[in-house]
Amino acid sequence: MSIYLMLIPTLFIAAAIAVAVRYGAFMRVKPRLSEEGGETLVYEELRGDYRRSGPAMDRIYYSLLNEHAIETFKGFGIYYDDPRRTPRDELRSEAGCVIEDSDRPRAEGLGPGFMKREFPRGTYATAEFPFKGKASAMLGIMKVYPALAAAAIAAGYGPEGFIMERYDVPGKRILYRKQLVGRAQA
Repeated sequence: MSIYLMLIPTLFIAAAIAVAVRYGAFMRVKPRLSEEGGETLVYEELRGDYRRSGPAMDRIYYSLLNEHAIETFKGFGIYYDDPRRTPRDELRSEAGCVIEDSDRPRAEGLGPGFMKREFPRGTYATAEFPFKGKASAMLGIMKVYPALAAAAIAAGYGPEGFIMERYDVPGKRILYRKQLVGRAQA
């Protein structure tokens, strides 16, 4: 066997490890409880497969930009149901964009066709994960969701509650917030 045939699998493994490192596969998730919220959200309500949230974020982004000259830099998805327990066609979510503080007055004038609300301020289990594309978003789901559930339980809450994923494009990170629901019985 030539050295080149042995080198190919080694290079493949090294490349796979490099890709995994780039997208955060080996990153340690450090959840914490923190006071968050207060942002203005423009969004669509969705029912069905959570994969529909990305296109909804894009629709809102381009509509705000092209029709109202409002540029946003953060997208979000709020996921209310556990896809392991809820049929795919019954999953509930909201997806859209976070309005920058400087654009809040102009966002007040958005007409029908836009759903808008303030995200409630409160204490959430939170964590961050790098955002470098779809692969990091998928890895974040696998790594961050269990860590947030564990943090909520450790703080005396139940595992229920929505999770918000906020995509900070300029900051290249995903900010996760887990709603804290029901104090656990001691």
